[in-house]
Amino acid sequence: MSVAFGLAIYFMLWWIILFAILPFGIHRTQEEAGDIVPGTEASAPNKPRFLRVIVLTTVVTTIVFGSYIALRQSGFGLDDIPFLKPPSSSDSQSD
Repeated sequence: MSVAFGLAIYFMLWWIILFAILPFGIHRTQEEAGDIVPGTEASAPNKPRFLRVIVLTTVVTTIVFGSYIALRQSGFGLDDIPFLKPPSSSDSQSD
C-alpha cells in the first residue's frame, strides 16, 4: 500500500468516525441551559467540546486504521471465510 493510499483511507475513516462520535457527550442544549446565544438554534449544544471530540475521533480512527493495516498485512482475505466461498462442483447435487 502506498503512503498516499494509506493517508486517503485514514482521512475517510476519520470523517466517518467523526460523524459517528459527534452526537455523544452532548448533555444539555442551549435551551435547557437557559443561555441561548443570539444567532444560533436553541437546540445547539451548550458546551460543544470540539477538542475532546477531535482527540477521541483521532484515537478511535488510529485504532481502526491499525486494525485494518494488521488485517491487510496478515494475508487474510474474503476467501478465508468459509460461508463466503462459492460451492464447488462436487458439493452440488445433480438431478
